[in-house]
Amino acid sequence: MTANVNSIHYNAARFSISADKLSQCPDDSGAEVAFAGRSNAGKSSAINALTNNSKLARTSKTPGRTQLINFFDLNIEGLRLVDLPGYGYAKVPIAMKEHWQKHLDQYLQQRASLKGVVLVMDIRHPMKEFDLMMVEWCQSTHVPLHVLLTKADKLKRGPAQSTLLSLRKELTALLGDKVTIQSFSALKRTGIDTLSARLDEWLSQGFDEYEDESEES
Repeated sequence: MTANVNSIHYNAARFSISADKLSQCPDDSGAEVAFAGRSNAGKSSAINALTNNSKLARTSKTPGRTQLINFFDLNIEGLRLVDLPGYGYAKVPIAMKEHWQKHLDQYLQQRASLKGVVLVMDIRHPMKEFDLMMVEWCQSTHVPLHVLLTKADKLKRGPAQSTLLSLRKELTALLGDKVTIQSFSALKRTGIDTLSARLDEWLSQGFDEYEDESEES
């Protein structure tokens, strides 16, 4: 089945598997987009809003409970969304944090089917240490980055727009046309169309490349 903008349905996303390390991930084929973000940035809520499924990604009042790489299959075989472990405020032993960071790094560095990263930031507190690490990783590997400034409903329109424009200028200077950025509110369900359009582009292109390689082999 050919992937195109009209055939990808995010509301059909279904949980596939959780992985503690790279060797436990699904076969490295097809195309996937990974969501990354600090533990309290609203990543799970953003995924649930995108898929219109409040129970798909695990949400919790205890930041850091998502400790595994979670894969969600879409309606087209070979296309996936990936929920990466939350990072930042988790009250867990240092050894566990080091374990997460090691395997997260391996996934980001070695996963060939990864076509883009959605970096979720709280619009009120952008560009913290973890965010900078992810931006630098995308800069070094040339993997496209889409920044999702969540909880936009918590700011008035003026300050929200100012943060968006300032951050767009800063990130474009680092990543050029490899970065896009938008505001988003899971609560108000604003920005979902913009996010899905970006994912459509990545997944469609990635899947077309995968099909071409399959036909040649």
